[in-house]
Amino acid sequence: MDHDSKKKVIKKYGTHEKDTGSAQVQAAILTTRINQLTDHLKSHKNDIHSRQGLLKLVGKRRRHLQYLKTKNQEDYTKLIGKLDIRK
Repeated sequence: MDHDSKKKVIKKYGTHEKDTGSAQVQAAILTTRINQLTDHLKSHKNDIHSRQGLLKLVGKRRRHLQYLKTKNQEDYTKLIGKLDIRK
């Protein structure tokens, strides 16, 4: 993920321009990285190291979302709707 795309994600999901640490922004950044790795693994099926990294990112995103769910249920439901990650 390059610097410009990360800035766009922060601007879209953050409460202000310098908001990089909130759970919403962190989950959004992880989601874009997860989507990139998923596309990579579709064409490189035997890339085990990237697969391990993907699983770590998914776990980290899950923990951020769980934290957000306990702190603010309304923001959690809005975020998963925007990111389109849950059915």
